[in-house]
Amino acid sequence: MRVIAGKAKGHRLKAPKDASITRPATDLVRGAIFAILETIANDWRRVLDLFSGSGAMGIEALSRGAEWVDFVEREPRCCDIIRQNLEKTRFTEQAHIYCRDVGKAALFLDKEYSIILIDPPYSNPSIGKLVARLADSKLVGAESIVVVTHSPRTHLDTNYGELNLMKERRHGDSCINLYKKESGT
Repeated sequence: MRVIAGKAKGHRLKAPKDASITRPATDLVRGAIFAILETIANDWRRVLDLFSGSGAMGIEALSRGAEWVDFVEREPRCCDIIRQNLEKTRFTEQAHIYCRDVGKAALFLDKEYSIILIDPPYSNPSIGKLVARLADSKLVGAESIVVVTHSPRTHLDTNYGELNLMKERRHGDSCINLYKKESGT
């Protein structure tokens, strides 16, 4: 796994060896996500990376110009790997790692994010509930973009509160859903 583009392009990233802990987004999927974001996201100030795993999604955002990324990951081994990857790519001063359960993120975070990246384990059956909670939280503003990668076997709704599906793409065994609040809300 490597950083695809930007300041840290080409840097190899560590990933947990235990595949039961994480399922990192492939370079192809991350490339597709960021290609879409570069055409629709105007604001890259604050990014939230939920189910961070190795931190590859958030680090890719930093490499492409994000000013700050908050990483949320419950596995201590993964939090250590994110820390190492941030050091290797020299983004430690632009990030914070919360080694906590993602389901509680809306309770302890109090900032509005420009981009929220959600890359959960494919076996997580409650991802729709998490998106619904985020939709009604202070983390999602009028211009926020919420990106969810998921298994094609997992159904996600087209609307969660005021969040509406903007784009949906499939790459192999990964689906990418991008949500944004309705205009004028």
